[in-house]
Amino acid sequence: MPVVAIVDGVKIEFYPDEHPPPHFHARFAEFIAQIEIRTNKVLRGSLPPAKLNRVLSWAARHQPELMNAWTAVEELRKPEKIND
Repeated sequence: MPVVAIVDGVKIEFYPDEHPPPHFHARFAEFIAQIEIRTNKVLRGSLPPAKLNRVLSWAARHQPELMNAWTAVEELRKPEKIND
């Protein structure tokens, strides 16, 4: 699972062979949230509130890069790192 960024200690990951809608996984300690890229909504799981707010704010600013990463993983390519 490629890690494309780390946001306030939260790993932003994409899993190969995923299903629509386009989303990423945000992992922090024992917490994992699946977040839809287009709507910036949590599909499954959870993060501590402060971490979730930081990740959602970051994701809103990086939506095009996240979609590029989703496409790369779908095409079995390694996604590029996303810098803040």
